[in-house]
Amino acid sequence: MIREFSSGLLLPALVLAALGWMVPRLLGRVWPEGVRPLLVLAFVSTLLLLVVAAVFFLLLYAWQGAPVAALFQPGLAAGLAHFLRLGLLSALLWAPIMILSVASLPKHWVKETW
Repeated sequence: MIREFSSGLLLPALVLAALGWMVPRLLGRVWPEGVRPLLVLAFVSTLLLLVVAAVFFLLLYAWQGAPVAALFQPGLAAGLAHFLRLGLLSALLWAPIMILSVASLPKHWVKETW
């Protein structure tokens, strides 16, 4: 059943949206409070989500039966560029959710004020 969802758009979209919400929340638990740290947290979340999305697409390709060696047959750099491009395109989905998640973090601050 999950195989049918992963071949469509529903499961990848839900996973990427959930990651867009959870990554800043998890980082916010250990990140210092303040405006500058919040901006750095947003930048780190963006980079982390880009890498996680690229790995997620690599796993989806492998789950659908594509041999990993064939994906990187044109070269390691070309394969990595392809999956990073997919991760960047998926930012259309996870970036707005990540921004909302980061924007809601200051209401949980106890030491700093916004």
